[in-house]
Amino acid sequence: MTVRETMSGRPEVADVGVLAAELLQQAREHHSRRAARTLVAGNSQRATLIALAEGAELAEHDSPPAATLHVITGSVRLSTHNHDRLLDGGQLTAIPPERHSLTAFLDSAVLLTVALH
Repeated sequence: MTVRETMSGRPEVADVGVLAAELLQQAREHHSRRAARTLVAGNSQRATLIALAEGAELAEHDSPPAATLHVITGSVRLSTHNHDRLLDGGQLTAIPPERHSLTAFLDSAVLLTVALH
C-alpha cells in the first residue's frame, strides 16, 4: 500500500504496522535504541509512533494534560512513582497525569496520542 502524505510530510493515511516495523529497524541501529515519527499533528492533538528496541527507555518526564498509550507490538512498562503498568501488544491505557517513564522489555512500538491545550 502506498502511503499518501499531506503537505507537511505526515501521512494522510498511515499503515501503523508497516511504519512500526520500519521504525523498529531504525531503533535497533540508533545509539539511543529508539526512533519516532509523528503521524498526526493538529491544534488539539498529536499522535506519535515510537519504536523502542529491547531494553530502551524513555527517562522520567512530565505528563501531558491528557494522553493515551497504545502498544502496537512488544511489551513495555509504564512507570510512575507509585505504580507500574505492564502492557503488551494490543493493549491501550491512559497515561496518568504525573511524571512517568517507559521501558521496553522486548522490541516494541507504541502509539502515543496527546491532547494539546
